[in-house]
Amino acid sequence: MLNWLEKYPKNSPVRRAFAFAEEAHKGTTRASGAPYITHCLAVGEILNNWKLDESSIVAAVLHDTIEDTKTLLSDIRKEFGEEVAELVDGVTKITKIKYGGNNDVENLRKLVLSFSKDIRVILIKLADRLHNMRTIEFKLPEKRTEISRETVEIYAPIAYRLGMQKISGELEDLAFPYLYPDEYAWLVKNVKEKYDERATYADKLKPLITQILKDARIKPSSIDLRAKRYYSLYKKLIRYDMDFEKIYDFVAIRIIVKNIHDCYAVLGAIHKHWTPIPGRFKDYIALPKPNGYRSLHTTVLALDNKITEIQIRTKEMHEEDEFGVAAHWAYQQVKKDTPKKMDSWKGVKNKKELLWVEQLRNWQKGFRNREDFLDSIKVDFFKDRIFVMTPRNDVIDLPAGSTPIDFAYNIHSDVGNQCIGAKVNGKIVPIDHELFSGDVVEILTQKGKKPSVDWLRFVKSSMAKKYIRNFARGKNAKLQKSVPPSGVEFRAVGLNRPNYARDITNAFSDAKIGILITNVQSDNSSAFITVNVKCGNISHEKIEKMLVKIKSIQGIKEVNFKHTR
Repeated sequence: MLNWLEKYPKNSPVRRAFAFAEEAHKGTTRASGAPYITHCLAVGEILNNWKLDESSIVAAVLHDTIEDTKTLLSDIRKEFGEEVAELVDGVTKITKIKYGGNNDVENLRKLVLSFSKDIRVILIKLADRLHNMRTIEFKLPEKRTEISRETVEIYAPIAYRLGMQKISGELEDLAFPYLYPDEYAWLVKNVKEKYDERATYADKLKPLITQILKDARIKPSSIDLRAKRYYSLYKKLIRYDMDFEKIYDFVAIRIIVKNIHDCYAVLGAIHKHWTPIPGRFKDYIALPKPNGYRSLHTTVLALDNKITEIQIRTKEMHEEDEFGVAAHWAYQQVKKDTPKKMDSWKGVKNKKELLWVEQLRNWQKGFRNREDFLDSIKVDFFKDRIFVMTPRNDVIDLPAGSTPIDFAYNIHSDVGNQCIGAKVNGKIVPIDHELFSGDVVEILTQKGKKPSVDWLRFVKSSMAKKYIRNFARGKNAKLQKSVPPSGVEFRAVGLNRPNYARDITNAFSDAKIGILITNVQSDNSSAFITVNVKCGNISHEKIEKMLVKIKSIQGIKEVNFKHTR
């Protein structure tokens, strides 16, 4: 574990930080029984492997000194300077934030503010969480579940949005057996044979692909296999009714080449030899994902007419895919009295992948309602995105599944309010038309037109929902006060597991309460699922009994109700 320290001179800040932390944590151990300093060194090593700057590595080694020892922030500042002190302070504040319970929204706000000031704070925290998850088996069972849920709900999505897909995937896989032990055991038991079968098949393809590329005079840097991670596979199986036969990318072929020109040359050679499946080609080089991910994906009928996914990218793209913003780290050194802002970064090739952090910091100020803020977090920042264009070729970044209404509100609130239709790629479409990356969108407006509450049924972006709800509240506030309640709506949030929705509805049947409408919400990227159940007007006593009954269901995280009119 000490090997990585050897490249630093004995008097360097990193070596001094090690000595400082070793003395501060002297006599303390982790749950495993290992000296606490081993954790500090492990976090520092992770940051070193990510090639972060020296200040980040120093702060990583010192990250628990304020929280767990008698060390003061002023001691850190005196010994290592203002920059390191600010980083350690930022990580300490994140550590104190506990996600879950009634204060989860306020805690999420604090988390957003803490890392939006300096991205390095969350990178250190991600390294800290990664090592803690690698050693989580030494924690008490209830603590393992709590930490794993927080990891899947918060830290893995943040890593993904920073382009750190390898880290995000590892965090999810480490949490999986503690969040869903039964599902994990079932998956491991049933998937091994599938993995082995696909890996054997993919190994047969490698020499064939090598020859195809040789005939096309293309020399790849490498041809490797990529096995789909367990948690990612589990989420995909949920979408496909747990049917393994519908999953084609257990193991994908990954071809690494020298430059972008060769990426497309490889694609052409592969398509010339094997038939591509329509609708399965994705060009993330021309249109990168919002987190900066770049690659070509194609699915072909390969040897023996078996469906096979092939990914093509450069070495640089591959490193960015694994380590995101840390792949080409070069933080601009600024004077100690200069505030560190996002524009002080350099070396990050796709700065667009960082804009969501600035947006998140600004957006969190505008949400007072708990559900609206959580919806904004999940939909606008942790979900898949699409890129569409205005007639002037300006690129608009929207949540996947967005409509012309979402697009219109992204342009301006007045454009959204007055929208009556749209043209997509030159053709008139309805306002609930689903947009896809590459679409050119022109909004049709009518002066004096007002938004409709019905739009909430299909819009995806929090911006659109916020403006529509604000209009509806202003218009209907007086009317709703004068109308007596006609029913009750229950909202139950719980673990995204098989039969969860059925267990909720069965609870109402057992209580002999008629259900009018049931709505299930799950984006498949979350560990949680929301079930909304509307029923007729029932007594307060029955409401209280139903709340208790629902809370007893396995996996329930939160349940509440409201009267409907």
